[in-house]
Amino acid sequence: MLQRYMLGLVGGCLIVSLGLAADVRASTVVAHVLADGEAVELEIPTEIGLQKERLPLYHSGTIRYFSAGIGEVERTANYPPFSLKLVFTAGGKPFVSGVALTVRQAKGGAVLTIPKEHSTGPWLFVDLPDGTYDMAATLGDVTHQVKGINVRRGHVTTQHIRWAEDRSPALPAQAE
Repeated sequence: MLQRYMLGLVGGCLIVSLGLAADVRASTVVAHVLADGEAVELEIPTEIGLQKERLPLYHSGTIRYFSAGIGEVERTANYPPFSLKLVFTAGGKPFVSGVALTVRQAKGGAVLTIPKEHSTGPWLFVDLPDGTYDMAATLGDVTHQVKGINVRRGHVTTQHIRWAEDRSPALPAQAE
């Protein structure tokens, strides 16, 4: 009797969690920059109402950037049209974080330096002004150079950067 009850309970929880996940996939997750400019907020429709998640929005002069793409909810969101979306992968893994990035104008000096601590997910959105840029992306001790990326505001240019081997830093241990 107890075993049947426990199986029913576990099965019920699974059905409820699958139902919530299906609702999130079927609904539109919208992301927008908050009025104070300090975060990008995701509005996630669920059965229990609208849930909100905030991603830090960083600034360097007039350039804004944020990292996202962890989990299905973040990957299905409609993000603001930042002019550049970088997608980081390594060793066949779809998720790499901890990438340091330097962005330069193709005919000039450094425009932006992003520390690896600001790259917490596999996507990095950068709101660059119109132009052509070169980049140096570093994961662990391996740097990839990408040259001649053309961007313009209001249009999202997506650039994939792949490393043959995952050299990302180990994730911190979870406190229990």
